[in-house]
Amino acid sequence: FEKKTKDYFFNLNSILLNIPNTIDDKVPIGKSEKDNVIVKENGKKKFFNFEPKNHIELAENLDLIDYDKAQKLSGAKFSVLKRDLAHLHRALVNYMLFNHTNKNKYEETVVPELVKTETLIGTGQLPKFSNDLFQTTNDLWLIPTSEVCLTNLNREEILISDSLPLRYTSFTNCFRLEAGATGKDTKGLIREHQFGKVELVSVTLPEKSSSELERMCKCVEGILQELDLNYRIISLCSGDIGFSSSLTYDFEVWMPGQNKYVEVSSCSNCNDFQSRRMKMRIKNKVDNKIFYPHTLNGSGLAVGRMLVAILENYQNEDGSIEIPKILQPYI
Repeated sequence: FEKKTKDYFFNLNSILLNIPNTIDDKVPIGKSEKDNVIVKENGKKKFFNFEPKNHIELAENLDLIDYDKAQKLSGAKFSVLKRDLAHLHRALVNYMLFNHTNKNKYEETVVPELVKTETLIGTGQLPKFSNDLFQTTNDLWLIPTSEVCLTNLNREEILISDSLPLRYTSFTNCFRLEAGATGKDTKGLIREHQFGKVELVSVTLPEKSSSELERMCKCVEGILQELDLNYRIISLCSGDIGFSSSLTYDFEVWMPGQNKYVEVSSCSNCNDFQSRRMKMRIKNKVDNKIFYPHTLNGSGLAVGRMLVAILENYQNEDGSIEIPKILQPYI
C-alpha cells in the first residue's frame, strides 16, 4: 500500500509539473508568432546611403571575430570575440549593470552557472525543456538564463510582506542546446550555445506584479533609447507565450544588415506559478496570513544580440563602427 501511494503521488506530480501557467486576460489569442501583437514602436530605422552589411561580415572584415578558432575549441554555434569587439562586449555588460543597479535599483549578484535539478524545476525549465539544456554530472545543469538562479534565491523561504519587492540583477553566461533550431543561424551572434546576458528578476506582492512588469519594461526601454536604437514591443499570443509565463512582452530591435527585427529582450510576469513550484511564500505582517508572491523576469539585455544591433546600426560605409555616445565612457 505504501509503495502504491508513493507511486501515485510521483505520477501525479509528474503530470502537474508539465502543466503550463494560466495566461493573463491581456494575452492575445493566437496559434503562433504570426498572431503576436505589436503594442509600441519607438524611434526610426537608420538611413544608410550605402548597402548595410550584416554583423558577421562587418566583424570578420575587421578581424574581430574568429569562427575557425571557435570551431576548433568547441564546434558549431560558438564564437571567439577579439580586441575591440571583446572590449565592446565588456562595455555593454558594465553599462547595463550600472544602469540597473544605480538607476533602476536592482541588487547586483554573482550567481553559479551550474544548478541542481530542483532549481530548474522551480522556474519551470524542467521537466518540460530537458532537451534544450546542457546536463553535466552530479545532478548539475548549465543554466539557460540567470533567471533560474535569481528567482530561486528565496526558494523554500517565508518572506515578510514589507520586504517586497525584491529586485535582482546579474550578468552570467547562458547555455542552450537550441535543440529545436538545427540549421538556423549556425554562424553569427544571434543564436549560440553560449551567450552572455544581463537578467532582471523581481519578487512582488500579487497586487503589485502588473505595475512591476511595466516598471521592468521601462528599464529595458531606457537602455534601448539611450543607445538610440529603433525597437518595437510585442505582446506574445497564447500560442507563442512561454511555459512559465502569464504575460510576456518581447523587445525587438531593427537590424539593418539583416533587414528585419530581432528579439533582444523578453519580460514576463509569471504570477505565482514559480513561487508555488519552489515553495516561496509571504507572511502578511498585519494578520500573519501566508500566501504566494508573484515572480517576474526580463532580459536586461542579451549582450550578443545587442552587439549585433550596435555593429549593424552604427556601421560606416568604410566598414568601421561608431561607438554610441552613452557607451564611450565604458570603452
